[in-house]
Amino acid sequence: MFDAASSPGQNRRPLPPAQQPADGVPAPRTPTSAPETQPKADRPGKQRDSFFDNAKYLAIVLVAMGHSWEPLKGDSRILEGVYTVVYAFHMPAFIIISGFFSRSFDMRPDRLKRLITGVVVPYVLFETAYPLFKNAVTGAHEEISLLDPWYLTWFLAALFVWRLTTPVWKLVRWPLPVALGIAMLATVSPNIGDDLDLQRVLQFLPYFVLGLCMKPEHFHLVRRRWVRIVSVPVFAVALAVGWWAVPRMATGWFYHRDSAQELGAPWWCGPVMTLALMGCSLALTACFFAWVPRRRMWFTALGAGTLYGYLLHGFLVKFGDYRGWFEHAWLHRPLGEILVTVLAAAAVTVLCTGPVRRVFRFAMEPRMEWAFRQDAAALARERQKPRETAGV
Repeated sequence: MFDAASSPGQNRRPLPPAQQPADGVPAPRTPTSAPETQPKADRPGKQRDSFFDNAKYLAIVLVAMGHSWEPLKGDSRILEGVYTVVYAFHMPAFIIISGFFSRSFDMRPDRLKRLITGVVVPYVLFETAYPLFKNAVTGAHEEISLLDPWYLTWFLAALFVWRLTTPVWKLVRWPLPVALGIAMLATVSPNIGDDLDLQRVLQFLPYFVLGLCMKPEHFHLVRRRWVRIVSVPVFAVALAVGWWAVPRMATGWFYHRDSAQELGAPWWCGPVMTLALMGCSLALTACFFAWVPRRRMWFTALGAGTLYGYLLHGFLVKFGDYRGWFEHAWLHRPLGEILVTVLAAAAVTVLCTGPVRRVFRFAMEPRMEWAFRQDAAALARERQKPRETAGV
């Protein structure tokens, strides 16, 4: 995979230039001091595209707002309808972007290291931190289990599995139909269990594979003016359908964590709902992408810190839930629901900022050079630099 360094006494051949690591989602390791120029093409690992950073930030804001609505939605049919619509597309949009930026992933050592430090290590730390946090606040005795993702950590477990299987999807002739078939089979398999939240891993898999199959021009298609215009009535219809479906449809379908039998439906409803929900999710996701700004905005830089906002905002939501803050009657009224929504958006915005990222980088993006063997080619390149400088 790597060219060996020439030994002393042999003719030296120039070593291959170091390759840039694959950009990752939700929080690629691009320095915040990088030039803030709009790239000419959406090339993962090269320059940041404001469109994708804007989309990730807006998606993570919707995630935080949705979590803040969970304790309130039972008393408001309108809020629960909006909640249903948001849950139909916010994670699919996020996962599609994750797949898009995983296209260049392979089993190269530097990319495997980033997978471990950027996904596995945060998963272990936060899977441990969340139960300990609950025990400290409530006095409970929640057990720590690395196999049963707790609250938000399921996405890290899923991203680890999805990204490891990326080379497989590159080999398959029809990756998206195969992934969709796997998701449909998962919905009729109640015995899958909760290990690593495999139901979600499998049911959300088609969105990740779709991202792998997409090209930059596919995202340009939804940025056209007519798509933005059409998206307005589409979202209006979706909100009306969401309001109508509140007493008629279980919200659990949108979580993708249970089989049809576990949701009290006949087994054949699982594959049917998989296809129906994916169609609705893709339509709403396209409308969402259509309204994402393409130019640099005040929140564009926050798109690089969405993993921080995602994992950290859960502590705020859970703390309020444990303390009974959401039980106040005035919060269950329209003005209270609006206030909670604004506070959730503001909180996750702060958690994506540079100062917060610097404080928690040890947990989200640890370097951990001490834990890995040194790459021979990289060491050889480092040794060759002084020689080239000296004219050797």
